[in-house]
Amino acid sequence: MAEGTVISQSVKESAAAYAIIREQFGSAVSEFDGNATMPFFEVLDASLWQDIALFMRDHAKLKFNYMACLSGVDYFPEEKLGIVCNLESLGALGHRLAVKVSCPRSGGAIPTVSCVWHTANWHEREAYDMFGIDFTGHPDFRRILCPDDWEGFPLRKDYKVQESYHGIKVPY
Repeated sequence: MAEGTVISQSVKESAAAYAIIREQFGSAVSEFDGNATMPFFEVLDASLWQDIALFMRDHAKLKFNYMACLSGVDYFPEEKLGIVCNLESLGALGHRLAVKVSCPRSGGAIPTVSCVWHTANWHEREAYDMFGIDFTGHPDFRRILCPDDWEGFPLRKDYKVQESYHGIKVPY
């Protein structure tokens, strides 16, 4: 941060929570980004995402008991897909953090955290449906917004709208 930058109490709390995570998982997580809008870190080893999520939920000084949102992301030029999870210690410690997890665009997968936060169940299904992100171990892995036989994933940056669906012209 630039010299003289004032760090809010909220970011300080997020940084303290991150320090506990970093101590436990070391180089499996990125450096902390203390931006004022939503402090975050990235899980660098996606295979550890479920372990990190459980740790964040269950550790006495973390208690991230609420997943407010899970959003899919297409990092097209980098050939990656990813998610951004907004987590909070709601009604407990009050801090919040975003966590980013990514995988290769082709053949990659991210472990489900629907067993950690039930909110993730539908959010992961939506990220699959719109971006094609596979979530290994998901209990009900099927499309949620598009029909089962829809071709492609509409929010990918290289998506081409099909011309028709069951004989009906698709407007675009």
